[in-house]
Amino acid sequence: MKRFAPLIIFAALALLLAAGLTLNPREIPSVLIGKPAPQFKLDRLDATGQFSPASLKGQAWLLNVWASWCSACIQEHPVLNSIASEHKVTIVGLAYKDLDKDAKQWLQSRGNPYNVVVADRDGRVGIDYGVYGVPETFVIDKNGNIAYKHIGAVTPDIFKNILLPELQKARL
Repeated sequence: MKRFAPLIIFAALALLLAAGLTLNPREIPSVLIGKPAPQFKLDRLDATGQFSPASLKGQAWLLNVWASWCSACIQEHPVLNSIASEHKVTIVGLAYKDLDKDAKQWLQSRGNPYNVVVADRDGRVGIDYGVYGVPETFVIDKNGNIAYKHIGAVTPDIFKNILLPELQKARL
């Protein structure tokens, strides 16, 4: 039996590796799904005061974490502009670890799909939401709970087939 122990261990490791290769690295489970979205009060990028998610209680909405220095955010931004113009959904932009002047310039040159943009200058709110990197998009339900988390750029297919159905469930 001792002679076969290395072979058994190798076979077990090979099976674990094979199983791991079938997983989608973009699907990182969030422990926050179904739990209250972390509350915050941040400065609005347009300098008109502060914003808190509590002001949106009673409606489902999207929280999009982005930054002017993010290359994937450039790819998703036209999709967000389209969503904002075609769908009746509130989108809150969280400018993550960004300079206000850079974020404002970025939105001015590319369009602003957000109903509200807040500045998470030190990234603490992003940490509270479990952000791994930008872009990330959260569906917040009408009760203020995180219903879904999408890691990576939002594409038309992702919005239509994943985020929109999640938003519809979040409105119930």
